[in-house]
Amino acid sequence: MIDLDLARTVLDAQPFSRMLGARLTHIGDDGVTLAVDVRDDLRQQYGYIHGGVLSYLADNALTYAAALGLGPDIVTSGFSIEYLSPARGGRELVAHATLVHAGRTKAVARCDISIIGDDGTRRAVAAAQGTSMVRGRGSKTALQH
Repeated sequence: MIDLDLARTVLDAQPFSRMLGARLTHIGDDGVTLAVDVRDDLRQQYGYIHGGVLSYLADNALTYAAALGLGPDIVTSGFSIEYLSPARGGRELVAHATLVHAGRTKAVARCDISIIGDDGTRRAVAAAQGTSMVRGRGSKTALQH
């Protein structure tokens, strides 16, 4: 299990995460939850939350879920995201990711992203799946960012 305080320290070390105001609200056997408050500067030209913000949430939540099986020294290997509904209105975006499978050096996770309305209702806006890999132990041909 990854310690919530350690995970929050890692998140805070990411300048982009700080800029978005991202926060880890839960880490447990049932997965990881990452949240961002809805703000006007996160919207695109039609007033919806920009897809890049949803992709950020998926990327980080998937990687934290993969860390449940691989440990903290990992990076994203790849992910795909499906936008289900425009993220409009609401007060908070919440990404909940779960570990699907972890091997020795690579893990697969799934993520559901919802927008929480002012009245507390939850509406699905995106779903993602991704892989993460242990840093430094992978193949020499692995992509490194």
